[in-house]
Amino acid sequence: MTSPTMAGPDTAARAGPGTPSRTGTAHRAPSRWLSRTAVNGALLLSVLYTLFPLVWLVTAATKDTGGLLSGEAFSFKGFDLGHNLSQLAAYNDGVYFRWYLNSLLYAGGGAAVCALVSVAAGYAFDKYAFRGKEKLFGVVLLGVLVPTTALALPMYLLASKVGLVNTYWSVLIPVLVNPFGVYLSRVFSASYIPDEALEAARIDGASELRTFWSIGLRMVMPGFVTVFLFQFTAIWNNFFLPLVMLSDQKLFPLSLGLYAWNSNTHAEPGYYPLVVTGSLLAVIPLIVAFVSLQRHWKAGLAAGSLK
Repeated sequence: MTSPTMAGPDTAARAGPGTPSRTGTAHRAPSRWLSRTAVNGALLLSVLYTLFPLVWLVTAATKDTGGLLSGEAFSFKGFDLGHNLSQLAAYNDGVYFRWYLNSLLYAGGGAAVCALVSVAAGYAFDKYAFRGKEKLFGVVLLGVLVPTTALALPMYLLASKVGLVNTYWSVLIPVLVNPFGVYLSRVFSASYIPDEALEAARIDGASELRTFWSIGLRMVMPGFVTVFLFQFTAIWNNFFLPLVMLSDQKLFPLSLGLYAWNSNTHAEPGYYPLVVTGSLLAVIPLIVAFVSLQRHWKAGLAAGSLK
């Protein structure tokens, strides 16, 4: 009978230095599993932290005043969303939806014009050579460092001198320029618009304005969409500038109107359903904007990664 062969002490040495150790592999497997678990756990906590206010808003908008004050906002018991919406539409002759239209005007119109101005300025800084270009661009970058709240009072004084206070223009004009949008547009222009395409258009006899509108703007459209989304979100959530500039409730955006209602909740709890339901409807344009424009935004990011 042949006895089984026993592994000697030099078996590991004969295996050679290039042979992976089972012990090392066994140690690495749990560490990789723990790393994935930690990353997935952190992502899950981030998602929950992000969605928690939205879930609360959706469920709380279905409650009446008693349901909100009783602490049962996370249940759909006593579903009353239809009544809350009808109250929202009827209160004060439907002033809420006037605020809604004002916000769409401020955010939609302001963001579109601001994105166009930013892209045109970024294109000029990138493609043209003129005296003092880098110094002027440095001034633009300094504008990024100045908080918008610090400029509210000087802008109010300027608007009062020209008679624009308490008008639509007092909120629209200041949001038409975004220094960060100019910087971002210059980066996009350098990455997406080749000089050869512009030279070919000039050889064909196209003017500078025609070259920018037909070639430059179309090539840098992902940058336009990015600046538009950033500015749309900033204007939609803007509160301090309308607070300083406006006193007529008919000109209020949603942020200022809901703040005025929320200030009355301590004296009149009946404002609670109006504020919560109005806040839920106020989130919808932001979601629609990001969902509808994400294709252009993702295309721009993908193209940038390939460059």
